[in-house]
Amino acid sequence: MAFPEIDPVIVQFGPLAVRWYGLMYLVGFLAGWWLMRRRATKPDSGWTRVAVGDLVFYSALGVILGGRLGYVLFYGWERLLEDPMFALRIQEGGMSFHGGMLGVLVAAAWFARKTGRHFIDVTDFGVPVVPIGLCAGRLGNFINAELWGRTTDAPWGIVFPGGGPLPRHPSQLYEALLEGAVLFGLLWWFSAQRRPRYTVSGLFLLGYGSFRFAVEFFREPDAHLGFLFLDWVTMGQLLSLPMIVAGCVFFVIARRAGTPAAAP
Repeated sequence: MAFPEIDPVIVQFGPLAVRWYGLMYLVGFLAGWWLMRRRATKPDSGWTRVAVGDLVFYSALGVILGGRLGYVLFYGWERLLEDPMFALRIQEGGMSFHGGMLGVLVAAAWFARKTGRHFIDVTDFGVPVVPIGLCAGRLGNFINAELWGRTTDAPWGIVFPGGGPLPRHPSQLYEALLEGAVLFGLLWWFSAQRRPRYTVSGLFLLGYGSFRFAVEFFREPDAHLGFLFLDWVTMGQLLSLPMIVAGCVFFVIARRAGTPAAAP
């Protein structure tokens, strides 16, 4: 199957280019902001629309700064040494979810301290909408024809530009489906009712870590990294393992503590 001819640039005004990749991030932030505002209007939610706006703003900074820094450190260190300006060219693609997650955690901690909230109450409220941004970001990866999968003889395999003559798994779409649509549906349903503190965040960590670990078996490892050890473990799997463990630990903490949850 041939790769669909999609121009990564939507429109260009001189040196300024509006790209699908950047638009996907904007869609994710706006959708998350809208859904959290809806939940903030529920009785006894403990949230206001102003607080939601502040949280989205801090989180956006965390995603962009943390995601780019994480990509540079985890996947592009050698390229950074050759070209220091590489770190600033976000429009070319190259964002790390794990780095973005760390950036959002820092932003959530800052927001929690500023507003006097429990840190986990902030993450429990915010993580159900995160998969929307993940889905949009993976669609942006697909349009950019980057982060493609391993070669396959499956009928839906795609010959990606720059990926050689053989068809490959469209692993970006697998991730958009599992880490995006499926995980969002699961989290939105689970968090619709009052849940013990830690459980919503725990489900996100466990769900994303498991889905990402599984999809890595179909995704081509980064050429400059390859397999880290055992001829099958990738950087994405290595970074996902702590998330799976942390998700399980969160559920244990919630069960032992019996902590009442904030209203959904």
